[in-house]
Order: sequence, then C-alpha cells, then structure tokens
Amino acid sequence: MLRNFFDQVQAADELGYGCAWIAESHLSTEVQKLNRRPVVPHFQGEVGLNVDICQLAHQVFARTKRIEVGAAVMNIVCNGGPISAAERLAAFCALHGLNENEKRRLRIGFSAGRFEFMNRAYGVDHRDAVEAAAWPAYKGQMFREACHIFLHLLRGDVISSDDIPRTVLSRANFRSDEDWARVQSAYVELNLNGSNGTNGFGDSPTSLNAPDSIEFAPRWNFEQIKIVPQHWRRELLDLILGSHDPGLQNELNQLLPLKVFNLSITSASVIEDTHKRLAEVFHKDGGRWKREYMPRTVMVFLNAEEGLTPDQQSAAAHAEAETALGEYWNALEGTIDPAKVAGATENALVGNPEQVAEQLVGRFHDDDNLMLWFDFYNHDSERVIRNMQAFQTQVLPLTKEVNAGAPPMKGTSRRLHRATRCTQARRWACMNPVSRPVARSNGSRSSTTDVTAFPKPPSTARWRGRMDRKSSTVLVATCCATAAA
Repeated sequence: MLRNFFDQVQAADELGYGCAWIAESHLSTEVQKLNRRPVVPHFQGEVGLNVDICQLAHQVFARTKRIEVGAAVMNIVCNGGPISAAERLAAFCALHGLNENEKRRLRIGFSAGRFEFMNRAYGVDHRDAVEAAAWPAYKGQMFREACHIFLHLLRGDVISSDDIPRTVLSRANFRSDEDWARVQSAYVELNLNGSNGTNGFGDSPTSLNAPDSIEFAPRWNFEQIKIVPQHWRRELLDLILGSHDPGLQNELNQLLPLKVFNLSITSASVIEDTHKRLAEVFHKDGGRWKREYMPRTVMVFLNAEEGLTPDQQSAAAHAEAETALGEYWNALEGTIDPAKVAGATENALVGNPEQVAEQLVGRFHDDDNLMLWFDFYNHDSERVIRNMQAFQTQVLPLTKEVNAGAPPMKGTSRRLHRATRCTQARRWACMNPVSRPVARSNGSRSSTTDVTAFPKPPSTARWRGRMDRKSSTVLVATCCATAAA
C-alpha cells in the first residue's frame, strides 16, 4: 500500500496537482472490534497507515518536485497531545526550511479525531462520573483547550496551563434538558459522596443544589513552557482547523490565521454562511479571506476506461459509487450523524468525463479549492492513476465547453460563471494562495502545486479554482481517502 501511495503521489506531482492530503490513523481498527466499546464495529480492514505526518512528508518531498503535503487531519489530542504536536511541527519546519529555496508548505489540518478508541489508548477518556455524563459536549471543549495550547506554542509564546481558558459547561452546551440534567445529577452525587473527583469544587458534602454551570479541571496541567526550536520558517506551515463550530473558528482566529475544513457532506448553505462569517473574523495576519481557504472535499467516481461507450462508462461509474458509498457509511455507522449523509451522493462527482465536467461547472464556485478523493474504496492503484490522468486531460478541458453553453449558476455573476472554466490546477490546490491541482491518497493526502509553475492544461486557462489530491495512507483507499470526509 505504501508503494502504491508513493506511485500515486508522484503521478499527482507530474500531473500538476497542488497538494497531497493524507489521512492520519492510530492503532488497529480490526483489533478495536474486540473492545468493550468498539467505535467502528463494521469497518473492514485498517483505517490507515499514516501515524506520523512529519515522517511521511519528508518522504513525499524527497520524491517529488512541486506538490505540497497536507494532514487531513492530525489528531492533537492523542499521541502526546497539543504540546507534543506543536513541538513536532516546529522541528519539521526547521529541517524542511534549511534549504532556502524550499517553498513547499506542510499543511496541517488538525482536530480531536473521529475514532475514540484511538484517543482512549492514550489516556484521553472521562476522568470521573461528571465527565462521563457530559462527554459528548465535554470532548468538544477539551479540543478547544488543546487548540489554545497548540496555537500559542506554535506562535512562540511562553505559556502555562493557567493561561488557557477554562472549560465551563452549562445548559447551552447540551441538546436537551435531559442531557444537562444527567450531568447536574452526576455532579451532585459526586460531591455529596464526599469525593471531589478531578474537578476539585470543594462543595459541602451534606447538601448541594444542581449548578447552573460546571467548571472542569484542565486536561493538560503544566508550568511555564516554550517549544524549541524557537526560530523556524513559519511560512512553511499552513494551519487548517478541523472543526465546524462557528464559535471556535471565530475564537481561534484571534490567535493565528486559521483556515477551515469542511466535510464531503456539508450543505451548500453552511459553506456559504461560513465564507461570509470568516470574511469578517479571519486573523489580520492572514490577509483577506479567500474561498480557497476552505477546501471542498469531493469524492470522484470517474470512469474514462477505454473500450467502453460513454453510456457504459456512466453506468460503471454509478455502480462503483453506489458500492463504495454504501460500504463506507455502513463502516462508519455511529460516527457520523445519519441526517448529514442523506445527500452525500449528490456531493460526489460521478460519471463519464462529460458528466463529471458538467457537475463540476454546475456545483462549484470558480474560486473553490477542491480536494479530489480518487481512491475512495479503490485499491487498484493503476486505475486510480488513470482516473487522475483522465480528470486532467479529459474532464478539465471539457469544463470550458460546458461553461460556454450553460447559463450562470444560481447566485453567481456571469463573470464568475465564465471564470469557472477552470485553470483547474488552481482550484484544486486546496488552501494555497497560488492555484494548484491536488490529489488525494489513502493514508496520505496529496499536496498542492502552484498552477503558475506548470504549463496550463489544454483549454483550462480561466478557471481560478484549485485542485488537490486527497489520499489516505490508511491505505483503505489507495491514494485518496481521508478522515476529513
């Protein structure tokens, strides 16, 4: 699988994709099925093989010339937590930047991870009955704590745990009165039993009213620290927040410029609302907010195989999509809100080259940055590479023809519609100020490459969007599966 991955990344680099986005995974998914609380009991095989984006990125950069590397996503809660994560990234960028001519960035999407069995093994679990009752809401606040530590350290600050905002939960953090009542009851029982647990409230053990809010002890306790190396080329690190919490996106952009990931199942209305809001709150050091700063994860089921008619290619592509998506949602049952996946197929690009070109023009803004997931549940590495080639040589040129005869997309100007023609290499270069095509691969996401550094593909000179290749070193998808999807 690793050999397949590197074959696909090298092909993506040669084809002009902008960034190889790589999923991160820890521990065996098969073995976790034996646990008392298996997280994905129906998943077949291992989620991925990339356990350390820094090591994998060194290998990708050594084997390629133009493509960038992205983590989609790094878990900053487990595997040493936010302090260890910040230190590893600083060390990587210090080494990567020793070559003064090196411009390729390491793009780090970061989150708390989807699969809790990976976190539990590293000690990231509830510490008492109150945290257990509050866990669905508490774990999001724990990630908030980790983010503050992570970003302050990357910024070069000297901090202690006293400098980090406290976690306080109230009714507003829960979906129902019943959920909040269970947390209040656990709090009262814990303290009435004469045990302050880890929260240390010191309330009377004989009487206690249900609190309106509950403060939790820090998850990471430490005196003043600062990471080393202190001096490294921070322009080589691009940060993307893997959270859809608007409040957290706003809050963390007060510290550093943070871009944002979206899921492949995110609705168009949420995407547009997010762009409008981030245009107002994006950190001033990052300049003006751009649409390309929020990569659009897109599953690609393209069939351009020789020997088939267009109708046969279309039928085969739809059959592949139906099988792959059915297996995927079944495997992840319990980790994603079912209501969110109802329209997932509509967000994928499915069909022969002509159909995919029409979908591409009709669904996306001209400045969108797309992360193409070519190897979704596809272990045929040679086929994955053929699909990547067909997208560049057949689909992209067709977008110009489609755009020339189609009316503007609803809500866009004719100028924007014309621009949608696509310098594809740009739109897909996920989050890169310079347009780049990007490919995605299993266990490792493909990096993005500047479109300006490549000859423009035939008939694709005006699409200002970007293209990235999404890959998952999970190796469940030979070159394009990511935990962000």
